[in-house]
Amino acid sequence: MFDRLPALLDLARRIGWGAGDILYQAEQTFKIEKSGDSPVTSADLAANQHILSGLVSALGDADFAYLTEETYSPDQTDRLNHPWVWVIDPLDGTKDFINHTGDYAVHIALVHEGRPVLAVVAAPAKGRLYSTIAGQGSYVETKGNARERVQVSDRTDPSTMVLLASRSHRNEALEKLIEHLPHGSTESVGSVGGKVAAIVDQFADIYLSISGKSAPKDWDFAAPDLILTEAGGQITHFDGTPLIYNREDVQQWGGILATNGQCHSLLCEKAMAIGI
Repeated sequence: MFDRLPALLDLARRIGWGAGDILYQAEQTFKIEKSGDSPVTSADLAANQHILSGLVSALGDADFAYLTEETYSPDQTDRLNHPWVWVIDPLDGTKDFINHTGDYAVHIALVHEGRPVLAVVAAPAKGRLYSTIAGQGSYVETKGNARERVQVSDRTDPSTMVLLASRSHRNEALEKLIEHLPHGSTESVGSVGGKVAAIVDQFADIYLSISGKSAPKDWDFAAPDLILTEAGGQITHFDGTPLIYNREDVQQWGGILATNGQCHSLLCEKAMAIGI
């Protein structure tokens, strides 16, 4: 299967561009299908259908399982028996999509035995698509242009680093961490994919996430995880352990720290010391 990854990435990139086009074109015409803390729009559903049908029609379901935000249910356990699972978020940052901030993304990752080995993150409003295969570096492209290598910043002093936090998923514990964790300035960016894109494009250096009553899901992090790692950064739980995907519980509980990798261990230690 590993020898198929380049062809699978080409497929995922094409599908990612197509899903991005669906979202971008629907920005002014979408309908809210479900409101609340986890809204769903007609654009989510259309992009999800495009991604899932594109992958399944090309690859079938004998070699792969599919875990997507819009079709997930707790009793969907067949995926646990598959070593290869596509993990998909057709619209990461739905609130930002609804509010027209431009900070939303498409996530497509192929996970092998718990870790991503291929990833695509499309940023439709910015006209950019990030992609990678494990061990081969991360790249960005715009339509009609060649892919270019991306690399995180080389900033080593936390006091010069830009810290990113969510606009909509804020709680008291996160505010405490932001207040006490060393950093230079703070910016709010929507979508995990958007935050990781900002780090690999060297506009920022640190991203914090912490669960509250609920937690981020596998589809929020699987694709951005590999994009950041292959661009030279790091993303772990506060205790330094990697994120593992496609477990029975798809929620990523606790604290997650993403950085440019220059002082990741130090910041993990400080985050643990601050407590949550």
